[in-house]
Amino acid sequence: MRTPPRILPALITPFDENGGIDPVAFRRNLRILFDRGVTGFLIGGSTGEGPYLEPDERRALVDLARDELGNEAFLLCGVSGESTRVAMEQIAEAVVARADAVLVMTPTSLVRGRHELVAGHFLDVADASPLPVLVYTVPPVTGYELPTETVIEVADHPNVVGMKDSGGDVSRIPPLRELIDGGFVLYCGASRAVAESLHLGAYGAITASANYAFSLLERILATGVGQDDLTALTTVVERHGIPGTKAAAQSAGLEPGQVRRPLRPITDDDRSVIAAAVRAAGLP
Repeated sequence: MRTPPRILPALITPFDENGGIDPVAFRRNLRILFDRGVTGFLIGGSTGEGPYLEPDERRALVDLARDELGNEAFLLCGVSGESTRVAMEQIAEAVVARADAVLVMTPTSLVRGRHELVAGHFLDVADASPLPVLVYTVPPVTGYELPTETVIEVADHPNVVGMKDSGGDVSRIPPLRELIDGGFVLYCGASRAVAESLHLGAYGAITASANYAFSLLERILATGVGQDDLTALTTVVERHGIPGTKAAAQSAGLEPGQVRRPLRPITDDDRSVIAAAVRAAGLP
């Protein structure tokens, strides 16, 4: 795997009024963020409403990004198939569209808490995937946190190159330090825990907040300063979930489009509160 950037937005996916992907808005968002210094994107992650993407939409999104930015951008494709078979179908889309790597979410519908089955899923995927695999533990979405012991087990596979951990529990990092020192790429996925995660050895951050607060994340990465500002902002935004992130992204100049049902837009009052918070933070 070529060296990924240390900060990637978990990129929003703009949908039109009919529920389809808006390719013009998607391209525009990529270009705006790229011009602000973003050189890597997670496409089709949970913030990108990846679990709601339909067959071939991952391919379409990654293809749009590669066409817009060429090889200048690192493209990580989210995979959320609940079965190993569906996960591999989604990876096949990423391969066709020239993604650099895939981020594979923990399956939970029928295997939540069955750590040996979840480990088997990752190992089967890693065996078959032509692309490097990062595992993705996201308990706020799945209700399941991948145990560190399972991470260590699957990281022994040569095609498992890293992890995004969105649980926000920094005490999970020290037991992974030997892996990290050996090149395992650990990304923090929780905005509230970025500074401490970096301090403890995380490689970088992949967050929803990078859609609208990339410069603030850059400052934290470079100086260690700014975590309180990021936490204050994301507390306002993230209480509204993905619709809140899209509202913040709009305040930062992106075109968020619509959310896909069953998600619903937030109220105009909530949108105004988020816009004020983004302005107060001096963003973009």
